[in-house]
Amino acid sequence: MKKAMFDAELGDDVYGDDPTVNALEVYAAKRHGFEAALFSSSGTQANLLALMAHCERGDEYLCGQNAHNYKYEAGGAAVLGSIQPQPIENEADGSLCFNKLSSAIKADDFHFARTKVLSLENTIGGKVLSLDYLKQAQEFCQQNQLILHLDGARVYNAATALKVDIKEISQHFDSMTVCLSKGLGAPIGSVLLGNKTFIAKARRIRKMLGGGMRQAGILAAAGQFALMNNVERLIEDHDNAGYLAREINGISGLSTEAYKVETNIVYVDVAAHVDMNFVTQSLADQGILITSAYIGMRLVTHKDITREDIDTLITHLKKYLT
Repeated sequence: MKKAMFDAELGDDVYGDDPTVNALEVYAAKRHGFEAALFSSSGTQANLLALMAHCERGDEYLCGQNAHNYKYEAGGAAVLGSIQPQPIENEADGSLCFNKLSSAIKADDFHFARTKVLSLENTIGGKVLSLDYLKQAQEFCQQNQLILHLDGARVYNAATALKVDIKEISQHFDSMTVCLSKGLGAPIGSVLLGNKTFIAKARRIRKMLGGGMRQAGILAAAGQFALMNNVERLIEDHDNAGYLAREINGISGLSTEAYKVETNIVYVDVAAHVDMNFVTQSLADQGILITSAYIGMRLVTHKDITREDIDTLITHLKKYLT
């Protein structure tokens, strides 16, 4: 990947003449079954571009209470797009109930925000939305004249878990984002996918938000390398996450039993008597960094975490918690 970045042919992406960015966008659009693609600096930016391109001021989007573009993106759609989020409680499997969604759609009345978009996330919290559910969501949006968007930050983890080609997921959506970092391992970037008119509007908004980059091919090269070389290995991350969960369940005060590990994310319940500040500092002294910001822990496996790394973590946790 570093060599691909070093060797990347560069131009000015703001003018549309960085050949490596252009190649990534053409490849990504074709690979996922869309007309066009737009390279952006992050998944947060790509989601914001999607919502602002789909909606006007005073419109709203439906999403989950736990959706990243509602909960973890600093309210960008509301602050920068004047777009109202309408969150719906996520079901236990991460899905959204269509009856609850239907009840949240606003009537065509000037008192209300105009409901324009349903935004789903797959995976969400490591949980995989089924292909059958995605088909139902597509039909729901068609029946209610809504646009269906996918926050696909970890969509390749979903495809890997479902053992399907990515197009089996993407075919259901009007637009989607794909994060090139996270599990795919690029240092930066996401792509936004949709039809040509939508992407042209998003490109204009990207410039407005300060997202236009010059010789961005050095970053796009890493993204294309990730898409072409780092997808099949995701199963290793899933296997490692399962192994991590099983090992954690053998440690006093920690448990993953309340959560099903479907992909590469492991949620850990921590008993009340465990001093997480002590554990965090003790691990840091060994060069192992975790956050103690939550009551529990969320551990994510990726290409730079080996089975041996997991064994090292488990060894130290047992030392501090027994």
